[in-house]
Amino acid sequence: MTPPIQLQTDLAGLRLANPVLSASGTFGSGWEGRQFSDLGHVGGLVSKTVTLLPRHGNPPPRIMETPSGMLNSIGLENKGVDYFIAETLPRMRELQAAGRARNGIGPRIVINIGGESIDDFVRLAERFCAAGIDLLEVNLSCPNVQEGKLLFSTDPRLTERAVRAVKQVANVPVFAKLSPNVTDIIAIARGAEQGGADGITAINTLIGMAVDWRKQRPVLGRTIGGLSGPAIKPVALRMVYELARAVPLPILGVGGVRSADDVLEFVCAGASAVQVGTSMFTDPALMFRLVGEIEQRLLAAGTTIGALRGALHRQPGSASNAPAVGGCVR
Repeated sequence: MTPPIQLQTDLAGLRLANPVLSASGTFGSGWEGRQFSDLGHVGGLVSKTVTLLPRHGNPPPRIMETPSGMLNSIGLENKGVDYFIAETLPRMRELQAAGRARNGIGPRIVINIGGESIDDFVRLAERFCAAGIDLLEVNLSCPNVQEGKLLFSTDPRLTERAVRAVKQVANVPVFAKLSPNVTDIIAIARGAEQGGADGITAINTLIGMAVDWRKQRPVLGRTIGGLSGPAIKPVALRMVYELARAVPLPILGVGGVRSADDVLEFVCAGASAVQVGTSMFTDPALMFRLVGEIEQRLLAAGTTIGALRGALHRQPGSASNAPAVGGCVR
């Protein structure tokens, strides 16, 4: 059985059954969520960030719920690349095989890699490309490492160098995951483009914090954390829109998605596909349900994902109607 034509999605030459993927760090490898829904029907499963060596992560407390979202300061806790390839990747492949039996594609396997040096990224890319995956997502933007210092994602030149080094060894599409915690995300995206990136993932979390005034100290063990969830959707949507205007690369939109309408809004703004993250903490079957709901909406509207993609940019005067970055909107 082939995927419904309304949902089929192209991502840097990689065909997806639909535009719905998990977001890194919110759904494990997908295996953990198999009891809640049939993950063989989603477009892709994105791993939690994998590093070369095991990481213990940040001290607790690590998570705090906020109005319409959450703060997290996990610190890229993981068991390292050796464990992941031996134990976790086979389980992702099992989910993919089950989906392939249904729609001929199955969920694509996307591996998010994180490193403290360009050599780290290169070695991870080599390992995973040799192991056989569908796409690499290079995490240039986690705000929880090195006390919030955004080493690669704040400098276009460093972004370019890191992406170029990964591209030289990769045999799959490479997407650069960017941080919103910069003055000009377009400049960083252009650095990724010049480095040869096949696409952009936008956005990662916004830096935030919480304070316990009674104890007179921060709530999170590392003081600051990443804000995610529905509260950041307007920021993510705006950045996807601006990136789609400025950079000729496919975009994976992420930030605050919790409904089929949210997904289609990101697509109209220019995203090729969309990742679902924080909302799955309260509804772990959300991704699976979104696929069906999106199909129903597209059928009712008589359109497809391909026809909607970037629709905002085809409206008369769409570029001139947008305020300059940093402009005052009242």
